[in-house]
Amino acid sequence: MNILFLTMFPGFTNIEARGIYTDLMRKFRDEGHEVYIIHPNERRNCRPTEVKTEGRIHCLGVRTLNVTKTNVVEKGIGQLMLESQFKRALKKYFGNVKFDIILYSTPPITFNKVIKYAKKASDGKAMTYLLLKDIFPQNAVDMNMLSKTGVKSVLYKMFRRKEEELYRLSDFIGCMSPANVRYVLKHNPEVSADKVEIAPNSVDLVPSEVEDEGVSAVILTRYGLPTDKPIFIYGGNLGIPQGIPFLIDCLEANADRTDCHFVIVGSGTYYQRLSDWYNKRKPKAVTVMKGLPKVDYDRLVRACHVGLIFLDYRFTIPNFPSRLLSYLEYKMPVIACTDPNCDTGYIAEENGFGIYAPSNDVKAFTYAVDKILTVDIKSMGEKGYEFMKANYLVEHTYNAVMKHLL
Repeated sequence: MNILFLTMFPGFTNIEARGIYTDLMRKFRDEGHEVYIIHPNERRNCRPTEVKTEGRIHCLGVRTLNVTKTNVVEKGIGQLMLESQFKRALKKYFGNVKFDIILYSTPPITFNKVIKYAKKASDGKAMTYLLLKDIFPQNAVDMNMLSKTGVKSVLYKMFRRKEEELYRLSDFIGCMSPANVRYVLKHNPEVSADKVEIAPNSVDLVPSEVEDEGVSAVILTRYGLPTDKPIFIYGGNLGIPQGIPFLIDCLEANADRTDCHFVIVGSGTYYQRLSDWYNKRKPKAVTVMKGLPKVDYDRLVRACHVGLIFLDYRFTIPNFPSRLLSYLEYKMPVIACTDPNCDTGYIAEENGFGIYAPSNDVKAFTYAVDKILTVDIKSMGEKGYEFMKANYLVEHTYNAVMKHLL
């Protein structure tokens, strides 16, 4: 079959790199399909629109504005321009290909014209499948970036219409978790329940042993971290959605503990605020570091003991953080500090590999830390690893898509 994947994710310079999208595309390739990927070549990288082919994978990088890790204005304009840029590139470079499956992920919600063109060019026979990773524009409303009333409502209504059209265009909608499925159906009553299902964030699990104590000690020492106590790690984006002010409050409340240590590794719009707190407070039990290359970050995660997840309490949409996967893969229990609509913490507690704490309750976070220090961390981590193998492997997502055509 010919598979088309439309994505705003720019990380396809190395298809063998690990990630939820690269892993899934390799799975389609390894099952014998021809895979056509259209992704942005952001202007910061100074690369033209170009096609790179490796075996059965054909990557079309389209020259765009910066659509990730940039200011809101450029990101917004860049995402609006993606639709016409991708359509022109699809027509020029893959115009003679008839697709069997058209896959696309959110963000953004602005691929409608590209999807319609690709389906029409495939004689209307291609299955359209949305991998729903981001519920926009409601998430922007939650974070006060858009509003349903007043001046900002003009943008909200425009994006909401595009979201509704995207759902109509999609033969199937794959959600990250049960809470995602419930949310889509509740807030979009025109969407048939038959087309909404779970297609989770997933990984291609490779043999990887948890570092032995000697190797872990070397890695921890390299980053100035203690080797004689459990290490709690948060890694990833440090922006508005992660509720960094609450994270800082949690670190402040636990800054001088002697029975554990916290390490925060990441980058984003709130990194400087976190760094300023860290440099002024000089907490004994906390280390803050700029984001690391993925290989180095993965090694550090393997040397730590408990994974941390933070999401802003104002969210009314049920996010499902992909960083959970790296924690589970390395056999680490988690503390999920989220809004009550997110079901990550519920799933972790229900299956014995983590603890939920509302992300507006510092005492609840501290209680979760205290509690996890009294249990068998290794056993909890093993439960998470087994749960991941049963639910979050790349074949689970692949099968969710392919079952509609087999």
